[in-house]
Amino acid sequence: MTIAIEPTAAATIVPLQGQINSANAAAIEAQVLALVDGGTRNLILDFAGLDYISSAGLRMVLVVAKRLKQESGLLVLCGMQPHVREVFDISGFLAILNVEPTRNEALARF
Repeated sequence: MTIAIEPTAAATIVPLQGQINSANAAAIEAQVLALVDGGTRNLILDFAGLDYISSAGLRMVLVVAKRLKQESGLLVLCGMQPHVREVFDISGFLAILNVEPTRNEALARF
């Protein structure tokens, strides 16, 4: 998966498309953590184009959220398709992560 980065005045937006699974989660994690290492503190993962996320993808999101918290930053997720949202709900992640329905609502968090 190629990650497109969309910087805005409030936050860096990373739209994700396709699937996040055990085959690509580590590479995505490395790319997103490189943004944090480069100074990004306000990050939005836009899941509008994401069709599937596995437990490896959930772990990637958790690692990014933890790293941003350590750096006094904030991660907001947005645009979840119903079946992706269900995975986050069942895992209990909706209770511990910042999730907004739309990109605009996610940007308003910063």
